[in-house]
Amino acid sequence: MDENNLHTGYKKALEFTSSHYENFPVVSFLIEKRLRKHVAVIYQFARQADDMADEGTTDSDARLHNLNTYESELTRALKGECTEPFWCALKNTVDKCNLSEENLYRLLSAFKQDVTIIRYNTFADILAYCSNSANPIGRLILELHGIRDSKANELADKICTALQLTNFYQDISLDILKNRIYIPVQEMSEYGISENQFDLRENNDKFKSLLELQVDRVQEFFNEGRQLLDLLSGRLRLQIKWTILGGEEILKKIRFFNYNTLKCRPQLSKIDMIKLLLKSWTT
Repeated sequence: MDENNLHTGYKKALEFTSSHYENFPVVSFLIEKRLRKHVAVIYQFARQADDMADEGTTDSDARLHNLNTYESELTRALKGECTEPFWCALKNTVDKCNLSEENLYRLLSAFKQDVTIIRYNTFADILAYCSNSANPIGRLILELHGIRDSKANELADKICTALQLTNFYQDISLDILKNRIYIPVQEMSEYGISENQFDLRENNDKFKSLLELQVDRVQEFFNEGRQLLDLLSGRLRLQIKWTILGGEEILKKIRFFNYNTLKCRPQLSKIDMIKLLLKSWTT
């Protein structure tokens, strides 16, 4: 494989990763230096596909076409038929780290689902979506660190699902602009909430109670997933703990804003991140 392509692919992946906001540190100093480029190229793969699913004014057929093309490029790359630096780097990461290709395809299936499904009837339906949109990332990170354990995977799934759900409730004001709602229709009905309330950005007591249910349930996922820390050590343990604390801090901010994410989007500041890093070391 061309070394220039690999160098360029990884360099651009690291630049891409550092230019995007997330609720958790993607490539931090806690990630072993030898693994940072691999984490970055996996992140770029997922984020690029996510952006395709969200392309503003592009119609759904065009977005699906772009995602299908992206999937075909992935398949060719995994067969060794790649010339572009990004795909060469991703192929190298999969080979060098012995990653499960299935997890990459599961991510793409979730992004395609984002194009075609904009409502979820039950919470179980949303969890099924998270199993493809979020959980593969945690499993890939474990594989990068040589961890291939069913219990660790199960706990990582809890954390990744919690992070995905946290992002849903954080981004309500943004998702409604894309006509997407990630709160179960069934539960909206039980709480007397109509879709029109999202359009009007009306944060009444019923909506607060509904969102409180969602937030409390996410905290339970974090609580269960935290057991993964007992199976980890060193930098990876600190990184995962920092990530969990970042998600939990967003939940705290949602509560602080009285669950009014119809109008505001709580975010973590650099100071927040530093405080959480220190907390991850001292608790």
